Amino acid sequence: RSMGPKQQSIAAFTPDNYSDDEDDKLVHEDSKNAITGKIDESQISSSDKKEPGNGWSNGQIPPQFTPTMTLHPYTRSGRLSLYNHHRRWINFQKSWSRIGAGTTEMDAVHTESASGASLMTGCLIEEGKTVRALIAQLCECFFKAGWATGTGGGVSIRVGGPKENRPYRVFVAPSGVQKEDVVGDDVFELNIDCDVVVPPKTPNLRQSACTPLWYVVYKHQPSAMCVIHTHSMHAMLATLLDPTEKCEVLRVTHLEMLKGVGNHSYDSMLEIPIIDNRPSEDLLAEQLEKAILKYPKCNAVLVRRHGAYIWGDSWEQAKAQCESFDYLFESAVKMKGMGMESGLVPKSGTYHNEEDKCAMEVDGGGGPPPAKRQKVAPAFNAAGATNNDVDLECTGTTIPLVPRDAKILLLDIEGTTTSISFVKDVLFPYVLSNLDTYLDGVESQKLDKVKDALGADLAALDDNHPSNVQVSKTMAKLNCAKAFVACYVRSLMAHDVKATGLKSLQGQMWKAGYASGELVGHLYSDFIPMLNWCKSNAVKVCIYSSGSIGAQKLLFGHTAEGDITSYFGGHFDTTSGSKREMESYGTIAKALGVEVNEVIFVSDLEAELRAAKEAGMVAVAAVRPGNVPLSAEAKDDFPIVRSLLQLCGAD
Repeated sequence: RSMGPKQQSIAAFTPDNYSDDEDDKLVHEDSKNAITGKIDESQISSSDKKEPGNGWSNGQIPPQFTPTMTLHPYTRSGRLSLYNHHRRWINFQKSWSRIGAGTTEMDAVHTESASGASLMTGCLIEEGKTVRALIAQLCECFFKAGWATGTGGGVSIRVGGPKENRPYRVFVAPSGVQKEDVVGDDVFELNIDCDVVVPPKTPNLRQSACTPLWYVVYKHQPSAMCVIHTHSMHAMLATLLDPTEKCEVLRVTHLEMLKGVGNHSYDSMLEIPIIDNRPSEDLLAEQLEKAILKYPKCNAVLVRRHGAYIWGDSWEQAKAQCESFDYLFESAVKMKGMGMESGLVPKSGTYHNEEDKCAMEVDGGGGPPPAKRQKVAPAFNAAGATNNDVDLECTGTTIPLVPRDAKILLLDIEGTTTSISFVKDVLFPYVLSNLDTYLDGVESQKLDKVKDALGADLAALDDNHPSNVQVSKTMAKLNCAKAFVACYVRSLMAHDVKATGLKSLQGQMWKAGYASGELVGHLYSDFIPMLNWCKSNAVKVCIYSSGSIGAQKLLFGHTAEGDITSYFGGHFDTTSGSKREMESYGTIAKALGVEVNEVIFVSDLEAELRAAKEAGMVAVAAVRPGNVPLSAEAKDDFPIVRSLLQLCGAD
């Protein structure tokens, strides 16, 4: 392949030949005089010439670095020239390519802008040098954004192609290199067949492990000229919003930054495909290909527990879309923490004309509104205030507000303040995996007491309960107190029995785990803000959980936010009665010194909510990711909150 006209050798830098440097050919017209050295010496003051500290490099300003020299903006006029005419980004075209250019009447551009004409003048060596430097600049930018830490992430740019009547040139960042320190000499050049055409000047480098994936994008997105791979924390966490990790897409709608990802507008439903991670990135090629073909409108693919691949029709588009996607990923994660879903169409907070409202009423607000656009903004409503006190009264499904409707909040833990998965996937497995080791260290006298307490738990169950059946089958093989205790614990936990003796033992084991740092209590992100609000508004917050009081205090005393036990005005467990019995709630209200109807109880379990409501408390259902689905009856009978902050209101 021809590499174009022969490149002239570049002389070494000296003050006398600086203007011969090839880079100076790209400088704006108004700085040519400075570059060629046509300087009026009378304009340079004696102080600038002689006094150290009054010029560039702690001395006099060399003639080639005068105030009109735009490449070194150390003076006011130099900065003015730089920021008027010279962009900070290295580029190989005369203007930025625009996202969505030409799609609406708002995209009209001046005839002399956005031409995209190449700055290169047929010299492929100069083009390659520029693209390599641009990749190095992008890698540094992505590192600073937190997308390419630990040598992760990467970028590929291709130039040429049929539109320019020449073969594609594909440039690829190296692998295993600190991205903030990449230089142009580290970059590979490949052809469209994935063959290395020009290796990097830096020895012993490897191509990016993403190289096969760049080519999958280039194959199925013919207009794509740049692909970016990030290890963004926001992208990674966005793939975990579904606790089952089986969801194939992340849905986002009604966010302004949807306009920045291409092919979508504010009220579009963006579906970003998610593929499962593999041991090495090259193995992702087949999954990536299927995702691109299935979701052709989306310019990104998420990789579960990994990151994202994002592309655009130019490097500018790819970068801008990458920034927009990352904004949406972060929004989705933070909305989930607030109990909101990024993929649900809001029923309020967004303008809808009458036709849109009717459509939303028909489908329940679950689907996207018609593709109409707002034509006339609604006028300011200057109507006088009317008495609507009736509407402000609490009904059976109205979300109550503290301190207006109650002075005390009584909260469940699992599925309300803390993820169910933390209890079932962290705390319970910790007990089972450490049970034998823990029991080995318990004195025989204390072990007998634990055995008796667990035996009482089993005795309280029906004889045909699966836990009793399981124990009876192995009773003959048990020959010591430790064996009995281990058998009792495993049989009770296998059937999710919530009993006092079992909870006491679990609490003792968790205490050791928290003390060692092996266990750290999980909290939903809305919990601490809610506690702070309640504290400042004299609302007492108490805990009622099937877990022992000791276990409750351990969890809240060892969270990622530190010890938060000082926020609580009381703790209650099954010693106050079963959470499924209405009498328990009367007992707790009496202990708190208030009437039952002065307490708001929040839980994720319907049976507990009904018992609290029958006792006279205001019962509220908490809906969190991974909770047991509520029945249709529960949705009709109880107010539902997705964030505890929804309970914080007015006097």
